[in-house]
Amino acid sequence: MENLTERAAHREHTMDDPSRRVKPLVEIAEFRTDSRYRLVRFEGIGWKPLAPEEFEPEIKHHFPDLDPHDPLLVQWEDRPWEWPAWHPGEA
Repeated sequence: MENLTERAAHREHTMDDPSRRVKPLVEIAEFRTDSRYRLVRFEGIGWKPLAPEEFEPEIKHHFPDLDPHDPLLVQWEDRPWEWPAWHPGEA
């Protein structure tokens, strides 16, 4: 697998050609209000439910050089960087 630097350099040339687009390393599923978590898929790992405080550390664990704000390698289904409201003590 090519490293993240090579992916970043290559993505500029592939943005206009859908057949050559870079597949995201991280995908965040749709926003749901019935859970404090959002489902996050890591390439090669699968889906995990993550709370907001777990999100960036988990990205760094799997992909240490990945910028979590890179829209091509970290794709949000909707509502980027939003998490369902949750307060300690709630089920």
